[in-house]
Amino acid sequence: MSQKPSSTDASPMTNPRPAPRGIAMLLAALSALGPFSIDTYLPSFHEIGEKLGATPLQVQQTLSAYLLAFAVMTLWHGAISDRFGRRRVILAALGLFGLASAGCFVATSIEQLWFWRAMQGVTAGAGIVIGRAIVRDLFDGAAAQRLMSQITMMFALAPAIAPVIGGWLQTLFGWRSVFAFLVLATAALALACWKLLPETLPPEKRQSLQPAYLGRSYWKVMTSPRFLFACAALSLNFLGFFIYVLSAPVFLMTHLGIHETGFLWLFGPAMLGMIGGAGLSGRLAGKRSLEKTIALGYLLMVSAALGNLGLNLAWPPALPWSVMPIFVYTLGMSLAMPCLTILALDPFPEQRGLAASCQTFFQSGANSIGAALIVPLLWGSTLDLALGMAGLLTLGGLAAFAHQKWRSPA
Repeated sequence: MSQKPSSTDASPMTNPRPAPRGIAMLLAALSALGPFSIDTYLPSFHEIGEKLGATPLQVQQTLSAYLLAFAVMTLWHGAISDRFGRRRVILAALGLFGLASAGCFVATSIEQLWFWRAMQGVTAGAGIVIGRAIVRDLFDGAAAQRLMSQITMMFALAPAIAPVIGGWLQTLFGWRSVFAFLVLATAALALACWKLLPETLPPEKRQSLQPAYLGRSYWKVMTSPRFLFACAALSLNFLGFFIYVLSAPVFLMTHLGIHETGFLWLFGPAMLGMIGGAGLSGRLAGKRSLEKTIALGYLLMVSAALGNLGLNLAWPPALPWSVMPIFVYTLGMSLAMPCLTILALDPFPEQRGLAASCQTFFQSGANSIGAALIVPLLWGSTLDLALGMAGLLTLGGLAAFAHQKWRSPA
């Protein structure tokens, strides 16, 4: 059931323009830019270390630098788009991301690569943050859930395709070709946005960037228990899967003995699970409550985490059972994700961009902590990774339960 919109709540009833054709695909591509720039260069870690004279931990820190910058800047993308409009900020961010990708291409030391990866992180989050705000500009309730689910389905292709493309580029041309590819892909996406992306935030609904107003708005969002618990659930659920992405070179190439071109063994099941879960979430929109859909998602994730532990205790790591639980886990994760996202943003109809920034900040902050601290502790064995998945899911489930309890009186 959609909520009755307020006078400041842009929904189908208050926005006379229909959703533009192809908007789901365009927003999915914008949202996927960040994950794509993570996963594409994973098969190149070994050669980057050799060519730039860096240790494996130093190469891993190129990922940490990206994720930390991504997390910090996501706090601002939404607020800036609330002031200047969605379209203008996205086009500027894409231009700067392309320049940073070119910087990675010409880097001659690991320190230079750290810097340019951080610059990529500064701009890569604009698409996912502002994309969520655009969905809420256009739709409310079940319609928003359906569009969010469509975006998630197409977004799920990026983690599966990116390492496959990166693996073949690495095999054929070397690690620099990965960043050349990112420059070209970003240019194509910027051209598509320039031609097809409409402005969904009219001038009369734009917000101030005055420090006093921003301070009050950030305080309002960041001190909301409903918002914080929903964000914690989203972030921890995702990190339970993302630890496998962050440790993919070790998990696949060391533990499972897979070649640089075989990353689809991990990302294929993950993609199928995310597409399946998002599709199911879209079908359930308006038929089942958000809470029931979230509960079903957690049932699937718990089953996957327990199965993962059991398989790792019973057998040594090998294909296909070492990757089978990933499919079930991402199925449940993406089933719950659109609903938790809507619940996090719903209390703030006047500051959707800013709230989306804060939400993405929490998730990307958790990812950066995972890359810098958690993954190096877990990638030593597949059993440790399974324990990490189970532990992070437990914390995410507790956060979702707390959100439901806090929300029930309202």
